[in-house]
Amino acid sequence: MYPYIPNTPEDEKIMLDSIGLSSVDDLFDDVPEEVKLKRRLNINSPMSEMEVLNRLKALSKKNISTEDMVCFLGAGAYDHYIPSVVKYVISKPEFYTAYTPYQAEISQGTLQSVFEYQSMICSLTGMDAANASMYDVGTAAQEAGFMACEITRRKSVVVSKSVHPEVRKVLKTYMKFRQIEVVEADLKDGVTDIEKLQKIINENTAGIIVQNPNFFGIIEDFSEIENIIHRNKGLMIMSVDPISLGILKTPGEWGADIAIGDGQSLGNSLNFGGPYLGFMATKSKFMRKLPGRIVGQTEDKDGKRAFVLTLQAREQHIRREKASSNICSNEQLNALAATVYMTAMGKEGLREVALQCISKSHYALKKIIDTGKFQLLFDKPFFMEFCLKSKYDGTKINEELLKKNIIGGYELEREYPEYKNSVLLCVTEKRTKDEIDILADALEGIK
Repeated sequence: MYPYIPNTPEDEKIMLDSIGLSSVDDLFDDVPEEVKLKRRLNINSPMSEMEVLNRLKALSKKNISTEDMVCFLGAGAYDHYIPSVVKYVISKPEFYTAYTPYQAEISQGTLQSVFEYQSMICSLTGMDAANASMYDVGTAAQEAGFMACEITRRKSVVVSKSVHPEVRKVLKTYMKFRQIEVVEADLKDGVTDIEKLQKIINENTAGIIVQNPNFFGIIEDFSEIENIIHRNKGLMIMSVDPISLGILKTPGEWGADIAIGDGQSLGNSLNFGGPYLGFMATKSKFMRKLPGRIVGQTEDKDGKRAFVLTLQAREQHIRREKASSNICSNEQLNALAATVYMTAMGKEGLREVALQCISKSHYALKKIIDTGKFQLLFDKPFFMEFCLKSKYDGTKINEELLKKNIIGGYELEREYPEYKNSVLLCVTEKRTKDEIDILADALEGIK
């Protein structure tokens, strides 16, 4: 691949002549004249390769990333360490430029990488089957909601308010156009309120979506929720942080029917908000209702290991009104990064990352509490994120931290007005003792 491909007017004419057109505008004849811009775009005139590179470098330097500042912001996207082997493998042209593997005979490498990804997601979540990958956790949540409604033949989904606010927004948007009701379960001390939950679960409830650790970083106990939803013959959908599964109970162990989550933590950079990938897995009895592609392992005529797209009659090869979803693309390159990350880390490596996250976040909490200026918002067990309250406005806190080259926490008041002057801080395995101490000192100096 080349970063710059120059096309001269002569090159353009040759290409247009080859398809029987006289100008580039002829390519857009089907576009109505009234919607065309009819003027030049407000962009630079043609530039040389050197000029383009200099321009792009100048623009990129305006960005401030986790390479420039110490990050204590989480809230769904996390600054984890990524082993160098991840970038090396996903940069190989045969992976980097691969498209959807419809022709199995010539796509064995791509299919195998998907199969290994699915297998690892199943091991990680304690489920039986996983799909090729979703766009992100938000779209995975709405697909899980559709799946629950299809399985139960019901038209209502309950979601806890401890689930990421953006995930809940995506869920409501999709469900609205399928005439599926979304009911939010209230909170009590940062976790799902069981008493109120029991009152909103009814014969029309297809399933409940919960999150662990939840949006506030709290590790919830889902035993009672699992009993409530299954007594009602609904499904439990659990959104999980994949790194936390190095030490916490899996969705399978909790009795969940569908497991979802965001795979950004698994070897994918923050990327200023994307692209990421969503993962989704379920029990074998629900496999035919699972959206997206599934890669299976078989043998060829010579008895050698081979890979195919399996159970295709549930997906894109039937009438669209009978398909399990409208998912077309999968985030395969991001899923490959997750596969390489999990392979490189292994079971013990993932456990070590999780242990460091929990150890460092608890050290950070103690250091900050010792300043006497902050209190823990919820006195609950947490993984790597925790909520602090103080007399200071969250915006002021983050502005002061930026002056110290620190990216601060998420201001809870944005989505939870009841938690005024509260921030959600995240401490991953990347944060050092010195960085945590500097954070505590910076917070102590806020006036």
